[in-house]
Amino acid sequence: MQAAEPQLIEMQGFPSLFAYQCAYPDLLRKYFPIPDDQTQFLSGYTKETFIEQFRKIIIGNHIPEEVILLEIHPETQKTRIDFAFTRDYTGIETVCISKLIREGSRLYYEKAGKKIQIKRIYNRLIFDDLKSSAASLPPFIDITDALDVEWIPHPNWFYRISKYTLPFIRHTYVPETWFLNEIKQLPKDLENYVLKPLFSFAGQGVMIDVTLDALEAIEDPENYILQRKVNYAAVVETPDDPAKVEIRIMYLWPEGEKRPHAAINLARLSKGKMVGVRYNKDKEWVGGSVAFFEK
Repeated sequence: MQAAEPQLIEMQGFPSLFAYQCAYPDLLRKYFPIPDDQTQFLSGYTKETFIEQFRKIIIGNHIPEEVILLEIHPETQKTRIDFAFTRDYTGIETVCISKLIREGSRLYYEKAGKKIQIKRIYNRLIFDDLKSSAASLPPFIDITDALDVEWIPHPNWFYRISKYTLPFIRHTYVPETWFLNEIKQLPKDLENYVLKPLFSFAGQGVMIDVTLDALEAIEDPENYILQRKVNYAAVVETPDDPAKVEIRIMYLWPEGEKRPHAAINLARLSKGKMVGVRYNKDKEWVGGSVAFFEK
């Protein structure tokens, strides 16, 4: 039997469920005998120090009222429980892009009938999602304009620190990856590769069963990567079939620090072709979870 080894299949310069993954393990401890020497935190963080650092990064040098979490139709998002915990931990409100008010280069939002200037944005808005949701939204401002506001993180991070970065990394634990337009000769064993659009999210547009005809039909190959396929090992026992697991390590990057800190994690279990809700709808014992590590 071949030993399992980790593989980095993607990076993401975009916030994940930081607040929810801090709170969720406490619920697990109520119903499962998780040893006290196990923790969801990394780099020596505790729940208290994690929340303190998370709050400091989100708020910056402002007051919570001047900071918002920006989303599209936040009340309908699958991640809205994370927005609620983010408000609990930081005091900031979640605002839909359609509710932003622009006056010159300044942005405002309304709270309890009061117009408040926005000085910092915790960005949870994905442009791919905005494009597909535009028809259902009232007119909204162009957030790519020069605006008098701080971003945490900047929207451009989603495009640069993500799948786009992988072709530049060569490592044992990073599957070989190329920009599709830069490949001089396509691999003959295309069945061992996966095609991914650079700027999509949640698995949209990913082609698992790659064919030569499909590649030749792509009109913008510069916007795709071809990555050697990773065979997920079904190593997690469940009451029925074993599950595959993906562990997302989430980082905090305090102001002034040279490197980000691995702080917390999110584990996702899957029994489908890919990790994600749409590929596991008919499965049980799958979905979002958390990994515990020895302190």
